[in-house]
Amino acid sequence: MSVIGVLTAGGDCPGLNAVVRGLVVRANQKYDAEVVGIMNGWDGLMEGDVELLDDKDVGGILAKGGTILGTSRRDPYVHGDGFASVEKTLRRNEIDTLVVIGGDGTLRTALRLQEDGAKVVGVPKTIDNDINGTDFTFGFDTAVQIVTDAIDRLTTTAEAHNRIIIVEVMGRTKGWIATYAGIAGGAEAILIPEVEYDLEEVASLIRRRHRRGKNYSIVVVAEGIKPPVKTELEKDAFGFDRLGGVGYQIAPILEEMTGFETRVTVLGHLQRGGTPTAFDRVLATRLGTRAADLAVSGQHGTMVAMRGGEIVAVPLSEGCAEIRGVTPDLYEVAETFFG
Repeated sequence: MSVIGVLTAGGDCPGLNAVVRGLVVRANQKYDAEVVGIMNGWDGLMEGDVELLDDKDVGGILAKGGTILGTSRRDPYVHGDGFASVEKTLRRNEIDTLVVIGGDGTLRTALRLQEDGAKVVGVPKTIDNDINGTDFTFGFDTAVQIVTDAIDRLTTTAEAHNRIIIVEVMGRTKGWIATYAGIAGGAEAILIPEVEYDLEEVASLIRRRHRRGKNYSIVVVAEGIKPPVKTELEKDAFGFDRLGGVGYQIAPILEEMTGFETRVTVLGHLQRGGTPTAFDRVLATRLGTRAADLAVSGQHGTMVAMRGGEIVAVPLSEGCAEIRGVTPDLYEVAETFFG
């Protein structure tokens, strides 16, 4: 009997449970394979914290946010001895294939394990939508909808008080959420890491807009843009920069340049919490079932991906090759409506 191990690592993301459910039900019902849930990400694989999963364990989790497996930011190559620190758990539980659900950092670790002797299938996960090799990642649609809803609400209060409101969203190195939600919400300006910005130009378009009688503006800002004031960022426990707050640097500068009262809303973790959208539930389910197919058929070193509406297998190395940024043509569409 084939045994599949599954873990979720890195930040949580709407749709994680839908992937786990799709994987478990497909493996159990179609292939009579066992699925071993690895608790708390790489931490559970290093410490041997695992649980057998069956159809009953994943019942009712499709619409649930977070992950029933738990997650962490520990990494066997940073906080352990690499493959040696997880090999014992794999052997003891007779895990034939390890299905790793995670973002770019997690998938890079999965690729290293594959190269060192593990048998791995990757599932791309991130609200940032920046993983190479796939058109969309699950969680992205949910995050965009949350931000769009927030922009809709903030627009009415900005208009009522004749204010500029800066909406700061997630996007450590890429601005997919900012761009999509900014277009959907009708933002007057969108600042993303991929495109150099000039606050004087932003102020100028806002002033022109106000001269035309529109006495409010929404500016969407990705948290990872270069701050206007050089700042030494704090590090978290795992060495990552703590982002968040660049909107508060921009606000007083725009207020001084334009003469209009400026407020800031930082959406933060609201963007990746709660129930996934229907699109993300379906995408995550398709990815989970396909991952089971690949695991049982021995197609290791691969990553499931969405391309042109189809779910396909691509080399795991392709998913780790680069971080995918917003395309110039998409940003050009957004620019059409600036100001």
